[in-house]
Amino acid sequence: MSDATPPAAPAPARPASGPATKDGSERWNQTLRDITGGSAMISLLAVLVALVVGAILIAFTNEGVQETAGYFFSRPTDLLRAVWDAVSGAYSALFQGAIYNFRANNFLTAIRPLTETLTFATPLIAAGLGVGLAFRVGMFNIGGRGQMLIAAGAAGYVAFAVELPAGIHLIVAVLAGLLGGAIWGGVVGLLKARTGAHEVIVTIMLNFVALYLIQFLLRTPGALQAPGSNNPKTPPMLPTAVFPDLFGPRYNLHAGFLTVIAATIFVWWLLSRSNLGFQFRAVGQNPNAARVAGINVKNVYLYAMAISGALVGLAGVNQVLGTLTTGFSSGIDAGIGFDAITVALLGRSKPWGIFAAGVLFGAFKAGGFAMQAAEGVPIDIVVVVQALIVLFIAAPPLVRAMFHLPTPGTTKKPRIRKTNEVVAK
Repeated sequence: MSDATPPAAPAPARPASGPATKDGSERWNQTLRDITGGSAMISLLAVLVALVVGAILIAFTNEGVQETAGYFFSRPTDLLRAVWDAVSGAYSALFQGAIYNFRANNFLTAIRPLTETLTFATPLIAAGLGVGLAFRVGMFNIGGRGQMLIAAGAAGYVAFAVELPAGIHLIVAVLAGLLGGAIWGGVVGLLKARTGAHEVIVTIMLNFVALYLIQFLLRTPGALQAPGSNNPKTPPMLPTAVFPDLFGPRYNLHAGFLTVIAATIFVWWLLSRSNLGFQFRAVGQNPNAARVAGINVKNVYLYAMAISGALVGLAGVNQVLGTLTTGFSSGIDAGIGFDAITVALLGRSKPWGIFAAGVLFGAFKAGGFAMQAAEGVPIDIVVVVQALIVLFIAAPPLVRAMFHLPTPGTTKKPRIRKTNEVVAK
């Protein structure tokens, strides 16, 4: 009896288009999974869910809804109509106050809310870029308030106390503010690089140092205090050091918005196209590996915090040279330093993402006041919506679970088919 194994039957030939079609379909499916589960989709859905929760809060706090809820079982449509009127009215007022007022008499008046949104967004974008840059290096810059105050003090002093020709005066004032913010942020980087001090503790302490320093200077004649005044406020900025209006005096949007666009382009170039930006990203991913690769991690910390402080300082510069040119007090930061953390998180620490997030939060600020004035909705509802956006942004698995989204980079598990075939050995 022969032990030779009979040759196996040749496998049937597959159609020429079969593997290619299958591979192409798998690639498209994988691409679709990456898009639907990516960070951009998570951010979009986080905003959507926050708006839905905000609508629920608006309905619960509306007097008409509360009244119709008392006889819901007798006339349920009254409650549904009241909920719709409350939510649609509030969000319509939000849109008209932030984007376009379709009830205005002419286009120039109707488009004014959009300019208000961009005005509110200008310092948010600048400060968000600074916070986002620090995030990319693995550092948490929550010293925006202090950096803004120091930058505002430096730019403001040059703007009202130094007389220079028009054009040059504005440039010098802006550079003084950037330098002040860079120094205040650079102190944090220096302490972290040389002593290992944690940047969160240092920035918190420097916030208070900057606040009390500016308050002292505002109460000191010959420093920041207006001459002949007992109020802790600066004199008005000289006209030669003020950002000009972009579209005339009827709009509040000033040329500081152009500096923010330039800063966004600069940060994009820095992180994506420069050698220093590569070092920033390498240290942010793994400082130990970057050190082994020959990168001076200590210098990276110093440079990153200095640039971050300068960008946050640009927000303070825009406040004193563009928004509050009649003089400022110690509340010039207006909470922007902390709001910038939210903007950077929503923008995923990417320059153009931060730009879009800053415009969105600027719309919330501009439209929130209109919503409160028109519909009586508490302005705190907008703050709650912003907080919910941060909550959902910080928990991507929660958003993916709510909408059954795939995790980027994962592949769909193949199905195991059960057959009754018996393999003969």
